[in-house]
Amino acid sequence: MEPKRLKTIVSVLAAGSVLLCLPMPGLAKETPSYLDLARQLNQAFVEVSEQVSLSVVVVRVAHKPSHMDLEDEDNPFLDMLPPKFRKQFEEQRKNRDKKEESAAGEKPIFDGQGSGIVVRGEGYILTNRHVVEGADEIKVLFKDGSEFEGQVKGADVQSDVAVIKIDPKGKKLQVAKLGDSDKTRVGEFAIAIGAPFELDYSVTFGHVSAKGRSRIIPDRRLDQDFIQTDANINPGNSGGPLVNINGEVIGINTLIRGLHTGIGFAIPINFAREVSDRLITDGKYTRAWLGVGIRDLKDDAEYKAVITGVNDGVVVTEIQDDGPAAKSDLKPSDVITAVDGKAVSTAQQLKSEIRSKKIGQSLTLDVYRMMEGRGKTIKVKVKTDAMPERVIPVAAKRPAVQEESAKTLGLTVKPLTKELAEQYGLEKSEGVVVTEVESGSVAETKGIRPGDVITEVNQKPVNSPKQFREVLKSADLKKGVILNFTSRGTSKFEILKESGE
Repeated sequence: MEPKRLKTIVSVLAAGSVLLCLPMPGLAKETPSYLDLARQLNQAFVEVSEQVSLSVVVVRVAHKPSHMDLEDEDNPFLDMLPPKFRKQFEEQRKNRDKKEESAAGEKPIFDGQGSGIVVRGEGYILTNRHVVEGADEIKVLFKDGSEFEGQVKGADVQSDVAVIKIDPKGKKLQVAKLGDSDKTRVGEFAIAIGAPFELDYSVTFGHVSAKGRSRIIPDRRLDQDFIQTDANINPGNSGGPLVNINGEVIGINTLIRGLHTGIGFAIPINFAREVSDRLITDGKYTRAWLGVGIRDLKDDAEYKAVITGVNDGVVVTEIQDDGPAAKSDLKPSDVITAVDGKAVSTAQQLKSEIRSKKIGQSLTLDVYRMMEGRGKTIKVKVKTDAMPERVIPVAAKRPAVQEESAKTLGLTVKPLTKELAEQYGLEKSEGVVVTEVESGSVAETKGIRPGDVITEVNQKPVNSPKQFREVLKSADLKKGVILNFTSRGTSKFEILKESGE
């Protein structure tokens, strides 16, 4: 290129750069003000509410007049109302039911209401089990006023997830956009949409307060892995969606801890989707299980005092005799630290890992085991099985008087004779049998009962009251002693400390 021509091009580019730097009317972009940003956020909430509400339904439930679902104390998923409000609500419903019963006879009365979301265009609605439990009739209402009869396709007790099926009759349903609850972060915006107190399509917002909440309900057998939110939810929100600012469902609103507390809980959508998909295809959700009782090691100072050398893991507190683990080398007081190489540090993590496995699948557990005061990591193979729907405990039997006993820590133990084995219905031939438990003793508080068979004390086998006494003599009762025993066919372990400590 000629020098003169190149110089001309450079001059033109330089002039253009100067022009770009000069302020030009209509081209200058102003920095948005805080008020503009607030308006944008406001519009975002409006758009999310309008978009998601098209996928939200109101679930109206009818029961026969004799049915009072709020009196069902066995249902742990009933909205956690304060006692005063709950009593007032029950009285109002009783009075209303009496009036309607006299007029309608045995015709079902629509006396309950919850929420739900459309998860499939063919007419499948995701909601809570406690919303539809015991329903004689179900009506599903959409925001545009259309109404359909619904039938329960399937329900899962442990997760409180249920699926309703409607016939859309040609209506095109707006399917909810499901997010990924694993990626949800604490602090994110959370928006709840539902029908609290029959106020249909109410929208409230707050934040994701916490994730992985468990032990919210006293029953440890239930699947409890909740998202906590301070978005205001109330009775009637149950079954409705908790969504993020992108309009994606991240949870199913399920529980509240008192009214106006800002503490609500939602089932993570990943879990709810897993259960609902199975309910749609199979009509039920069958879990894989090991048949063990478990507790978090890190949250229990008593266990950590005697199980040394490991900081994280899940303590096996009992092994049911009819469960898969009973056929493996797993023992009470073992600490499970991983499943097929994936680390687990909480009971809920272990439940989730096992639940996702196929029925009959072989697993390898990393287990930390105390043996005579020393810890060792071992591998334990166990094959999963289908979790039974209900486990019925064996009734306790009365103890009889026998000779030669040892009494300590509130326990009286005797040799496991043939007569005692027959009396208590025992099959074990090793160990000592508990014949008495002192009222108010540490043994009683730990749930040890007459008829239980103690097999080990501090990982040392005991087959006579004498051995039982000798092992206890060398133990530090103030620190705690590990007791392995069998109770009604279930292998367990407990830590007993000297009374008064």
